[in-house]
Amino acid sequence: MIHVHQFPCLSDNYGYLVHDTVSHETVAIDTPDAKAYLFEAEQKGWRITQIWNTHWHPDHAGGNETIKAATGCTISGPAEVRGKFPIDRVVAHGETLMLGAVEAAVIDVSGHTNGHIAFHFASAGIAFVGDSVFALGCGRMFEGEPRQFWESLSRIKALPPETLLYCAHEYTASNARFALHADPDNAALAAYAEEIAAKRAANQWTVPTTLERELATNPFLRADDPVLMAKWGGTAPHETFAALRAAKDAF
Repeated sequence: MIHVHQFPCLSDNYGYLVHDTVSHETVAIDTPDAKAYLFEAEQKGWRITQIWNTHWHPDHAGGNETIKAATGCTISGPAEVRGKFPIDRVVAHGETLMLGAVEAAVIDVSGHTNGHIAFHFASAGIAFVGDSVFALGCGRMFEGEPRQFWESLSRIKALPPETLLYCAHEYTASNARFALHADPDNAALAAYAEEIAAKRAANQWTVPTTLERELATNPFLRADDPVLMAKWGGTAPHETFAALRAAKDAF
């Protein structure tokens, strides 16, 4: 059985420690703030035995060296991490990682960066998606191109709808404002946005989110919806996605 410990760090990141109660292994999903990760692990009475990086950005892999020095853990991640931050094992789409006897599938979700990956624990119904998708949003397209990013989001869309998506930032309130602009007639979105506003007013987290809810409300996951395609143009979903991403960048 695995247990997820979530905590805020840096200005708007979420940190995640995933603990296997059988093997007592603990994996740090990304390392935005080494000091915070080591403190949270100590408070839980866990020892970090692994790090899994989703992509190379410093607020995701910048704590690798410090945590490895303190714990002796092993570090796995995409090839793009190598040469920028310490890594022991390069993993790619279709491979698996193990936390004790619990398996996580590695999924290519490139687009935000060209090597971005996600980790799907099918047996637990959870996925750690980094900056590929957020509640009501998706990551900026720093390195990829629209067709690539849409294909990545399509892999996330194909997961079981009840999957809990653990994304890396608390961006939901600003994402909601753009989503309402992009898809103003979506009743489910309007209700979701109201809930988000109430949570943030009470200083509550909006992450994790469910894939099912995002499929109904997240405009970037709905770029293949005829209503959005008609509104935002494009004869193919990746073209509509590109228009949405460009609009969000300028919003």
